[in-house]
Amino acid sequence: MTVSVLVVDDDFMVAKVHSGYVARTEGFEVVGVAHTGADALRAIRELRPDLVLLDIYLPDVDGLAVLRELRAADSTVDTDVVVITAARDVDTIRGAMRGGALHYLIKPFTYAALADQLRHFGALHRKLSRLADRPAAAQTDVDDVFGARPRSAPTLPKGLTAQTANLVERALRDHPDGLSATECAIATELSRPSARRYLEHFAAHGKAEVRLRYGGTGRPERQYHWRD
Repeated sequence: MTVSVLVVDDDFMVAKVHSGYVARTEGFEVVGVAHTGADALRAIRELRPDLVLLDIYLPDVDGLAVLRELRAADSTVDTDVVVITAARDVDTIRGAMRGGALHYLIKPFTYAALADQLRHFGALHRKLSRLADRPAAAQTDVDDVFGARPRSAPTLPKGLTAQTANLVERALRDHPDGLSATECAIATELSRPSARRYLEHFAAHGKAEVRLRYGGTGRPERQYHWRD
């Protein structure tokens, strides 16, 4: 079952990055991109995506207005929404919750953070599809849907940035046989100590696996493998 996604963001480059994140997540495909609220509503009605990644700061109307329109009593649209925005104020967060958004991701975020939410949504989508074939849901079924929450992506410690974390993650993904800290530094053009900090951070949070690589002489070298 492939989940169709509409990406809504006023920044063309950001929309392209987020579309790339979706495309590299198994089981998801981007069916459209919109850069204004009006275009978003039109695309949602035409494409009927399973999920909308909705920005708040749009040039014509804000994302909350789009969300309210989708949830209006006379709306025929049946789609889910994850808000992606730089807005951190409580009123916007509360508005997204009241509008029925499934989650709220604050920019900038890593691929891992979005992938967690996409996979969580995919799991819910499959569960609800299976329940649709039954005459009625049991309480255990409801608990399974409402009780399952995605794990949060680990917060980066002071001194580490999301952009560089993405760079190191991409290097690990591009080298399925694993990388040492020295090899990662070369691949990312970082210093070896910097590369090692990111690698150890990923390892500490279960994003990367550490294996020992033995050479002819000397101590074994730590080799990092990305865990999907």
